[in-house]
Amino acid sequence: MSTPVVTSINPATGDVLQSFTPLASANLDAAIERADDSFRTWRLTSFTERSRLMHKAADILENRKDAYARTMVLEMGKPLREAVAEVEKCALVCRHYAEHAEAYLADEPIKTEAKRSYVRHLPVGPVLAVMPWNFPFWQVFRFAAPTLMAGNVGLLKHASNVWGSAMNIEAVFREAGFPDGCFQTLLIGSKAVEGIIRDPRVKAVTLTGSGPAGRAVASVASEELKPSLLELGGSDAFIVMPSADMDKAVDTAVKSRTRNNGQSCIAAKRFFVHADVYDAFTEAFVAKIQALRVGDPLLEETDIGPLATEAIRDELAEQVAATLKGGAKRISTPARVDDKGWWFAPQVLAEAPDGTPGADAEMFGPVANVWRVKSLSEAISRANRSDYGLGSAIFTQDEGEIEQAVRDLEAGSTFVNALVASDPRLPFGGVKQSGYGRELAADGIKSFVNRKTVSIS
Repeated sequence: MSTPVVTSINPATGDVLQSFTPLASANLDAAIERADDSFRTWRLTSFTERSRLMHKAADILENRKDAYARTMVLEMGKPLREAVAEVEKCALVCRHYAEHAEAYLADEPIKTEAKRSYVRHLPVGPVLAVMPWNFPFWQVFRFAAPTLMAGNVGLLKHASNVWGSAMNIEAVFREAGFPDGCFQTLLIGSKAVEGIIRDPRVKAVTLTGSGPAGRAVASVASEELKPSLLELGGSDAFIVMPSADMDKAVDTAVKSRTRNNGQSCIAAKRFFVHADVYDAFTEAFVAKIQALRVGDPLLEETDIGPLATEAIRDELAEQVAATLKGGAKRISTPARVDDKGWWFAPQVLAEAPDGTPGADAEMFGPVANVWRVKSLSEAISRANRSDYGLGSAIFTQDEGEIEQAVRDLEAGSTFVNALVASDPRLPFGGVKQSGYGRELAADGIKSFVNRKTVSIS
C-alpha cells in the first residue's frame, strides 16, 4: 500500500508548492505520549518561566514575520501586508498572556465560615486544537498562548492546505525553548481527530471551523465528557443608520467585507442600511469595492488575492448564481480575473430574498449583500433571522440606537462605529450556530483549567 501524500497548492497559480506525508498511527501515538509526559513537568513551571519563553516566541515572530507571512500567502492566498499584520498580531497575543496570565489565574478568595476558602486555577493536560486555514497563524496562537501559559500543553491539527505554516508554528515554540512535547503539530487528516479526542491522555478540544465539523467534534467530546470550545461560522450584520459618519461607515464596510479576500468568520456579510442613507451608502460602497486591486497577493499594492481552494471558489460562484436567480440584483461590475488559480472578483448584491444563499447562508468570499430598511427595529429583526451569531456592527451617533443594538442583536459581540475584530484583551466567541465558549482575555485562559474549590478550616 502506497504512503498517502498531502500536496499544498498555490491558489494564485494552481501550482503544487510542497508535499507532506501524514503521520503514521504509531507516530501519532508517540506524539500524544510526548505531550502527556511534557505536561507532567510543564504544569509545575512558574509563571515567570512560562512568561520568559512566551516573550521569546513573540521575539521570533517579530523577527521572522516576513518569511512566515510569505508562506501563508503562497499556501492560502491572502494579501502579503495582511499576512505580515497577522504574524505581528500573534506576537501581540503572546506578549499579552506572558504579561497577564498570572493575574488572570490568580487565586480567587471567597469569604465563607472556613478559615480560608478560594478558587485555584489548575491546568488539565494536553489540549487538541483543530484549526482552519483562513488565518493560519492567528487562529493557532490565540489558542496556544493562553493554553501554554495556563500550564497545559498543545496538540495542533491544522488544515491540510497550510501544513507549511503549521510546521513554522511548531518551530517558533521549539526555538523559543519550550520543552519537547509542549506544543506539537500533528500532520493528520480529519479522520484521525475522533481517535485523538477519545484518547484518555487528551483532556480537552477546541475547534475553529465549519458547523458540521463543530458538531462532529462536540458530539465526540460530549460522549467522552471532555470540555470543548467551538468558534464556527458567521454571517455578521452591519447596520448603517442616518446619523452615521458615512465616510467611516463605507470605509469600514469595505475593509470588513474584503479582508483576507472575504474569507473571515467575523467579516460583515449582510448590510442593512436605513432608507434615508441607502443610496448614498451603496453608491460609495460599490465605487470602493470596484476600485479594489485584484492580483498577485505577494505584491504590496494588492487588495484582493485568490480564494484558498478551487472548491471554495466554486461554492461561492454557485451561491452567487443561486442568489441572483432567486431575485437579487448585482449592483456592481465585477473585475475581470485570471482563469488560472482560484480567483473571484469582489461584488455587491442587493435585496436578496429570504431562501437564497445571500440571505440565509455564509458567503465565504468577497461578496456583499445589502438591503434597504426603514428602521433599526427592522434591521435588527432581519439580522437576527440568521442561524449565526458571531459578531455585529452598527454605525450611528444615537445613544438610544446604540443601546437597542447592544441589547437586541443576537451575537457574541457588537462593535459600534468600528470594525468587528478579535483583541487579546476582549473575550471572543459566538452564540447560536456560531459556537460556544470564549477565547482571549481572561475567559480564554480559563476555558481549559480546573477551577478547583479549596476550603481550609
